[in-house]
Amino acid sequence: MRQAVARARPQDDVRSALQSAILDMAGDLDTRSLLERFVAASTSLTGARYGAINIVDADGASVEFVQSGIPDAVVGLLGHPPHAWGVLGVIPDEGVLRLDDLTQHPAFRGLPPGHPPMGSFLGAAVRVRGERFGTLYLSEKAGGFGADDEAVVLSLAAAAAVAVRNSQSYALEVRRQQWLTAAQDIATMLLEGADAEDVLERVAGAAVQVADADVAAIVLPGADEDELLVEIVTPAGRALVGADMSAERRVRAAFDDGIGCLVADAGAGDSPALVGYGPSLLAPLHAQGQGMGVLVLLRRAGGVPFTDEDLTLAQSFARQAALAFVLGEAQRLRRHAAVHDERTRIARDLHDLAIQQLFAAGMQVEALRTDPAEPVSAEVSQVLEEVVGHVDAGIRQIRVIVRTLDDPGATIPLVQRVVAEVELARSSLGFAPHLSVHVDHLRVDPVAGDRVLTAGIDDVVAPGRANNVVAVVREGLSNVARHARSRAVSVRLTVTTGEAGQVVVEVEDDGVGVPPARTRSSGTRNLAQRAEESGGSFALLRPASGRGALLRWSAPLD
Repeated sequence: MRQAVARARPQDDVRSALQSAILDMAGDLDTRSLLERFVAASTSLTGARYGAINIVDADGASVEFVQSGIPDAVVGLLGHPPHAWGVLGVIPDEGVLRLDDLTQHPAFRGLPPGHPPMGSFLGAAVRVRGERFGTLYLSEKAGGFGADDEAVVLSLAAAAAVAVRNSQSYALEVRRQQWLTAAQDIATMLLEGADAEDVLERVAGAAVQVADADVAAIVLPGADEDELLVEIVTPAGRALVGADMSAERRVRAAFDDGIGCLVADAGAGDSPALVGYGPSLLAPLHAQGQGMGVLVLLRRAGGVPFTDEDLTLAQSFARQAALAFVLGEAQRLRRHAAVHDERTRIARDLHDLAIQQLFAAGMQVEALRTDPAEPVSAEVSQVLEEVVGHVDAGIRQIRVIVRTLDDPGATIPLVQRVVAEVELARSSLGFAPHLSVHVDHLRVDPVAGDRVLTAGIDDVVAPGRANNVVAVVREGLSNVARHARSRAVSVRLTVTTGEAGQVVVEVEDDGVGVPPARTRSSGTRNLAQRAEESGGSFALLRPASGRGALLRWSAPLD
C-alpha cells in the first residue's frame, strides 16, 4: 500500500502543478506574458530542455516567437525565428506530433548554423476560436517524451487557448476604449475651434499610437481634380509628406467608395513611396456620403499584420473624426452667421436710428442758426456752427463703424495687419521674422517709413484682396513653424501699380526645404485655391540660395 501511494505521489505533484499553471494562465490578460507562462509550464511539467510557441502568418512565416532554453546570445546569432516549414509544418491541428529523433523525420530540413542540437520532439497546436493560433514546440527531454507528456501538453494547450481568447477580448476592449477616447478628443478640438491641420495631426498621432503602427499618414485631395496627396504624417514617416497617391488603386478605392481594407504588403502596391512598408490599413474619412480623405496606418516590412478587429475599430474612428469635422465646420459657420447677423443688426440700427436722429438734429440746429425771422448773435451763430460740425463728424464716424462691422479689417491698413501677423508668428517660430515692403520698386519701412506709400497700398489693394494677402502671410508663417525647422524667415510684400498691377507675397525660410516629391499641406492647398480664385498663382519653390523653401503667392489688383 505504501509503495502504491509513493508511486502515485509524483503523478499527484504533476496534476497539482498543472492545475496551478492553468490558474496562472487564466489570470493573465497580457498575451505576451501569457505565452511566456505557457512555454515555461510546458517545459517544466514535461522536463523538456527547450520550448517555444510560434505564431505564424498565412504563409507559415513567424510573426511572434516566445522561447525558453536557448541563451539570448545564441538567439541573436540565429537571426529570424523558425518558420512553420519542414517538420514544424506537419504538426497536426488536432493531437500532437511526437518524435524520438527530430532529425530522422522525412520532412526534416536541417538546423541553421549555431543552433543547439535537438533530438526528441513534441509539437502541438494551440487553437483559438476554431483556428490555429500558434504551435508549441518542445525538444530535448532525457529519455524522450511519453504519453503522459502528450496529456500534459494537450491540457496546457486547451487552457492556453481559453486564456488567449480572454486576453484578446480584453485587449480588444481596451483598444476600443482608446479609439473612442481619441475620437472624443478630436470632436472636442474641432468644437472648440482648433485649426484643421492641428486636428488632422492629432488624428494621425492618436491612430498611430492606438493601432500600434509605425507610421500614420492622412491622404487628402489636392488642388487638381482627382489628385490625392499625403499631407499629414507622423514623425517616423516624414519622407512620405507630399507623396502622390492618386494612382494607388487601394487608396483611391477607399477615398471614392468609403470602404477600408487591409493590405498585406504596402510596398508591393502602386506607390513607390510605400516601399519598405509591409502590413497596412486603410480607413476612409467619409461623412454624409462624401470622401474627405484616407487614414493610412503602416507597419514596417515583416511586421505583424493588422487584424479585422483593427480595421473595424479604425474605420469607426475615421468615420467619427470625419463627422466631427462636418459638425465643427457647421458650428463655425453658425457662429460666423450669428456674429454677422448681430453686426448687421447693429449696423442697421446705427444707420436707421442714430444717423437719422443726428441728421435731424443737425438740420434743426442749422435752421435755427440761419433763420432770418429770428436772427441770432454772431457768438451764438458760431457756437451753433460748431455744433453742426460735431454732428456731421459724428455721422461720419458712425458710417465708418457701420463699414467696420461689415468687414472688421476694412479700416485697418493692410501693412499694419501684415505687421501684426509677423509679430504674432514670433512665439511659434521662436524668433522674429524679417518683413520688407516694396511699392512700385521702392522699399519702405513698414513701421516707421513713408506713410504716404504704405497708406497708398490700401487705395489699390481692394479689401477682399487684402484679406487674401493677410491669410497668405499667416498660413505661410504657420507652415514654416510646423514643418521647416528653420532659423530665419523673410516675409516680402510687393505691390506694383499700373495696368499690370499685382500684389505678391513671398515667405522664404532656411529650413529643411522642399522634399523631392511634390509636397502640399492642407494649408498650402488653401493658398493655391485662393490664388486660383483671384486669377493669380501659387508656387512652393527652392530659393536661389539652395536652402529652405520659398512660398510665392501673387494676384492681380482688383
